[in-house]
Amino acid sequence: MDIQQQILQLRDALNQHNYNYYVLDKPVISDYDFDQKLKELQALEDAHPEFADAYSPTKRVGGEITKNFNTVVHEYRMYSLDNSYSKEDLLDWETRVKKAIDGDLQFVCELKYDGASISLTYEDGVLSKAVTRGDGVQGDDVTANIKTIRSVPLRLKGDYPPKFDIRGEIVLPFDGFHKMNEERIEIGEEPYRNPRNTASGSLKLQDSAEVAKRPLECLLYNITGTNLNISTQFEGLEKAREWGFKVPQATILTNSIAEVLKFIEYWNVHRHELPYETDGVVVKINDLYQQDELGYTAKAPRWAIAYKFKAEQVSTRLNDITYQVGRTGAITPVANLEPVELAGTTVKRASLHNADQIEKLDIREGDEVFVEKGGEIIPKIIAVDFSKRPEYSQPTQYIENCPECGTSLVRSPGEAQHYCPNYNGCQPQIVGRIQHFISRKAMDIEGLGGETVALLVKENLINDYSDLYTLTKAQVIPLERMAEKSADNLINGIAASKNIPFERVLYALGIRYVGETVAKKLAKHYKNIEKLSLATILELVTVDEIGIRIAESVVDFFSAERNISIIQRLKDFGVQLEISSEQLANQTNKLGAKAFVVSGVFESVSRDELKKLIEDNGGKVASSISSKTSYIIAGDNMGPSKRTKAEQLKIPIITEYDFLNLIE
Repeated sequence: MDIQQQILQLRDALNQHNYNYYVLDKPVISDYDFDQKLKELQALEDAHPEFADAYSPTKRVGGEITKNFNTVVHEYRMYSLDNSYSKEDLLDWETRVKKAIDGDLQFVCELKYDGASISLTYEDGVLSKAVTRGDGVQGDDVTANIKTIRSVPLRLKGDYPPKFDIRGEIVLPFDGFHKMNEERIEIGEEPYRNPRNTASGSLKLQDSAEVAKRPLECLLYNITGTNLNISTQFEGLEKAREWGFKVPQATILTNSIAEVLKFIEYWNVHRHELPYETDGVVVKINDLYQQDELGYTAKAPRWAIAYKFKAEQVSTRLNDITYQVGRTGAITPVANLEPVELAGTTVKRASLHNADQIEKLDIREGDEVFVEKGGEIIPKIIAVDFSKRPEYSQPTQYIENCPECGTSLVRSPGEAQHYCPNYNGCQPQIVGRIQHFISRKAMDIEGLGGETVALLVKENLINDYSDLYTLTKAQVIPLERMAEKSADNLINGIAASKNIPFERVLYALGIRYVGETVAKKLAKHYKNIEKLSLATILELVTVDEIGIRIAESVVDFFSAERNISIIQRLKDFGVQLEISSEQLANQTNKLGAKAFVVSGVFESVSRDELKKLIEDNGGKVASSISSKTSYIIAGDNMGPSKRTKAEQLKIPIITEYDFLNLIE
């Protein structure tokens, strides 16, 4: 046998053994024998570099150094999931689904593993890219580190699509986590707190050889792409297994919510027997066509929901209450607790939300309180153990002045929170607004983090976000932990942010109640900042989905002279404060705010392209039929109940070609 043939056979054998061990959990050779074969392959590859292969099993040991993780935009957005906590929540979700789509429903139940979300891209059967979830729109490229995880196939087998993304969770099994901690304690290091955070942190280690030492696993649960030749979620999972992915076996296909509830009930008890952390069950509509019909909200798919297991609870002492000031001036009371272990982490603080919550629970300093993690993420106090209340306990008196600047607090009628009105002089508000401005979903300024913003404000180098554009390298390089390369990145990142589109700049301004979705609607309607700044409350509430509270907030923002001055400076610095000419060229108002429901399968354009055409021409995409629907664009396989409802409401049903004629 020649050397090349020997190398290829060893690679095939080792890949199969990797698959048997890490995916099937059914090893057929000992660890020693595996290591001997790996050493043999390594020696042959070292002696014959002409037969090198970037996807060889020998590359699993890592060694690639990544100084900076590049930000990558997801080709297909990674959405969050809506949460449910009761049977009633699930039944309500099922009712909403049945109203929106026709036909029988099947549900896929998957365990919700608590790890770090990842998106893997495969092209021609080879792993080409691995990107963290990030904010759902974009994440960090961690391909070098992911390649070291043995349960991630570097090459696929079988009949796979030419290109697709597959989403999953990077997890650290309990056994591996405990072994890592034993080793750390032995050498005098602090143990890691919990498997989830350790798994997440592992993905951002600069040396992939260090990642390779950690017993991480990758559990896959969703295939995304076009022309996949897959019709259901369950079929997709079965195919993923055939291609070589580790897909959890606990997943089942059910025909009713009653069966879903049985699955939840079983795993609520037996999840503690699993080798990984789990915090709930994900329920998905099985049929991908029905998923497509249901679509998405701004944040989550309508075709899936997460059922969260009841949160773990502990009791501990509330030592004292302090108060934090947010970027909008909102005051948040914080309970400082005697440290206590909860769901794998040490909890020292919990939000008390507002004065009403403190009064409702009658929370006082010195109380023994019950703490749980809301959704097993954010600690919160749920009750007081009155039997242990100190004898001379006094009711909590909510503060009257800002803890940072001393200004008298205000609380508007109908508002739950107190606010510090010192908008321009209260430092946490100033820092918070600038931190929001630079955040990923806003201006996404590379090289500038929250701590650096606080330092720049402290050193009086900036007082508002327009000051960022006056910074020079000479000003920032003396700052703590600021090297020459970091200073260059910061200044270049600020310059690059001038190309961020208007809708994100509008969100970045931090106008109260103006989130991402509202910012998009306002930008699309008013086209530039000048027109928006002159809008009245009455004009604003005529814009789709803009209510009185948002309208009042927008008018208040633009009535402040300082805000107008800051916006003028941003404009002078070249920040995008209007929709670009390219975007405007593709937009019309031909549809005059008419509402369209898109249903069925289309020939000449995809469903997503249809929706974009509706919005680009001034129309509105609705998810369900109502008396406010102007047209239904019907393709093949439109549900009979939708057709019946449209006929009852006398709503015109048009084809995709009728619609394209409408906008020509």
